Amino acid sequence: MKKVFFTLIFLLFFATAAFAKVNINTATAQELTALPGIGPAKAEAIIQYREANGPFKAVDELNKVKGIGDKILGKIKDEITIDK
Repeated sequence: MKKVFFTLIFLLFFATAAFAKVNINTATAQELTALPGIGPAKAEAIIQYREANGPFKAVDELNKVKGIGDKILGKIKDEITIDK
C-alpha cells in the first residue's frame, strides 16, 4: 500500500512540474533550453537581454531578443510567464 501511495505522490509531483510555466525573468539557461526552439545560444541571449534591460514586462517583449521571432514566440508563449 505504501508503494502505491508513494508512486502516486511521485507521479503527481512530476505532472505538476511538467505543466509549470517557465518564468523568463528568473529562469536559468538550463530551464530556458527546456522550451521548444530555445537552445543554449538563445537561452544565453534571453539572459543577456534581461541583464542589460531589466526584467521583461510582457511575454511579447521576448521578441526583442536576437534570434527570437514570432514563430518561436508562438511555440512557447503558453509555456512562459513573467509572473512571480
